[in-house]
Amino acid sequence: MLLQVLMYVLAGFFVFAGVYHFLKPKFFLRIIPPILPLKEWINWITGGFEVALGLLLLFPSYQSIAAWGIMILLVAVFPANIYHLMAKGAGMKVPIWALWVRLPLQGVLIWWAYQYT
Repeated sequence: MLLQVLMYVLAGFFVFAGVYHFLKPKFFLRIIPPILPLKEWINWITGGFEVALGLLLLFPSYQSIAAWGIMILLVAVFPANIYHLMAKGAGMKVPIWALWVRLPLQGVLIWWAYQYT
């Protein structure tokens, strides 16, 4: 029962985060490493995948695929989290300690998604 409730929480988190890519793109554009081109496209694609994977997690027949997709996405966006830390918040008022906590949190999210594979 708890695992089912946590699945809804995880799905909601990803849908919310994905929608946020479209509502507040400046936040995400700032943390995309400068070496990457086409930042707007990266933001849209990432947000779209977050929404789609979060929604797919709700359907039992797609749950495993969605969970693997979430894990892959979390690995793919990890460089942005590192850049955010290295850029000391990338011009945002984010405490450095929060940026450090965010790094291992990726691992927790990957483990959480793995529960639904």
